[in-house]
Amino acid sequence: MKRYGAVIGLAPERIAEYKALHAAVWPAVAAQIRASSIRNYTIYLREPENLLFSHFEYHGGDFEADMAAMARDPETQRWWALCMPCQRPLESRAAGEHWAAMEEVFHQD
Repeated sequence: MKRYGAVIGLAPERIAEYKALHAAVWPAVAAQIRASSIRNYTIYLREPENLLFSHFEYHGGDFEADMAAMARDPETQRWWALCMPCQRPLESRAAGEHWAAMEEVFHQD
């Protein structure tokens, strides 16, 4: 198992929309997340900075393949088409990133 954390901005005028989407995540999207070996997935919002922080555990054997399978899923693509316009990627993110990866510096069970 490996833990992942990432951060992205959220457009202030779309906070209510983003919260509403995530209050009722589509069953097919939740199923694809699980099928992609992701567990304990959480997204936090920090206001007034309007930053989203995501954290999840990956329990699979091939992260790149599982993420590619998720990206190919039509329902996930439709979901992302609603969520992504709400998000504001950080300028400091690495090439190819939408959510900016974060380094884990501490964990305690």
